[in-house]
Amino acid sequence: MSYETLIVEKKEDRLIITLNRPPVNALNATIIIELNKVMDEYAGDRDLRSVIITGAGEKAFCAGADLKAGFGDDPDAFVKRGQDTFLRLENLGVPVIAAINGITLGGGCELALACTFRLIDEKAIIGLPESNLGILPGYGGTQRMGRLIRKSKAIELMIFGKHVSAAEAVEIGLADRLVPAGTALAEANALADLIAGRAPIATRLIIDAVNRGTEVDLQAGLNIERANFLKVLASGDAKEGISAFLEKRKAAFKGE
Repeated sequence: MSYETLIVEKKEDRLIITLNRPPVNALNATIIIELNKVMDEYAGDRDLRSVIITGAGEKAFCAGADLKAGFGDDPDAFVKRGQDTFLRLENLGVPVIAAINGITLGGGCELALACTFRLIDEKAIIGLPESNLGILPGYGGTQRMGRLIRKSKAIELMIFGKHVSAAEAVEIGLADRLVPAGTALAEANALADLIAGRAPIATRLIIDAVNRGTEVDLQAGLNIERANFLKVLASGDAKEGISAFLEKRKAAFKGE
């Protein structure tokens, strides 16, 4: 399948999606539509172990919404489509790694927040500056940032439309790892290599338990955990993992 705004590469166990709208890979309706098409295309791929998202060029991961394109004739539908797309990405079932290689603002930051892991180039900046335009984040930023970092800090960053450096982003928990300039994609691939050796069913159910469990009370979360434990225990991967441990050998997980 060909894409207008994305470069999509399947490399064995991983999918690499590159936002490709130079010079700053600004979000528009086409990117959102095409991200859904990619997820549709690879939904049944049992070999897929991770997804990497990055930006084309060295300047930006994604500098936010394309304001020249506007919000369409139906802003409510425009916002909901973006929210639904990022929620789908968050719950894809495999780890999604944001290789943040440059400017990451507004909708670009919201895209990164929907990913499982965020590796950030030491020269990058990140933030949700929508309030500088008199609006607020609409693709999940107000919800995910406030869950990821201290609530008061999230509100401060959004009210004052602040950009933070890569180092500060890691310090406050907005990003997971600071990487040397120009290495975000390479580091993301190294992380994907590690993920490829893990048990895919356990990985999927861990992500599911955390994503759903942190949105409910503790007892409901424990119920989700118990149900997912029973699911994974019945898998071939669990039998292989336990046997490998007892036999003192490396497990060969197949996602079955």
